[in-house]
Amino acid sequence: MQAVEIILASQSPRRRELMTKIGIPFEVITSEAEENTKEILPENVVKDLSHIKAKAVLEKRKSICPARPVVVIGADTIVSVNREILGKPQTERDAYEMISKLQGIQHQVYTGVTIMMYEPDSGRTTVKTFAEKTDVKVCAMTPKEIAEYISCGECMDKAGAYGIQGKFGIYIEKINGDYHNVVGLPIARVYHTLKELLEKSGGKWGKTP
Repeated sequence: MQAVEIILASQSPRRRELMTKIGIPFEVITSEAEENTKEILPENVVKDLSHIKAKAVLEKRKSICPARPVVVIGADTIVSVNREILGKPQTERDAYEMISKLQGIQHQVYTGVTIMMYEPDSGRTTVKTFAEKTDVKVCAMTPKEIAEYISCGECMDKAGAYGIQGKFGIYIEKINGDYHNVVGLPIARVYHTLKELLEKSGGKWGKTP
């Protein structure tokens, strides 16, 4: 098999940074699909949404280059606290309410990943979907600390209204699980799943000519 192109179906700069750490060449193609799910459980929600993203980008890629093998990686991250799912805040008010719910207690961060590998020679598409969970304990915060954090501006494009890798790091008491999962992509599991797929297919990753 010729070199397999790797595509990240996400516009998230954090996921791009994490994929770079894996050390393989990749390109970014974002999904334009409607991200609607009927799932309720957090781990199923992120798996379903990651599948929607990956499938949309794979179909787009196949329509452009149907004869080239490709792997598409879709991902979705949410925060869950006391069984309530927190997505990205729409306003600063949303962000304040979200962080108020998280402060002083433990919550869960789920990232769903779908990896789709298309092999044009056989017409086969192999799909691997999983969800990773990390427990995160946030320190107690005063209203002033919450407001000051929101004012820095890093919260608005992040699930749960915080970035563990940014200024919010000073309020993270402890985590149990994969740190990179909280950032947006469990890169160890992604790497080993990619490796397994390529070894079984006899392919290698890299840019196709």
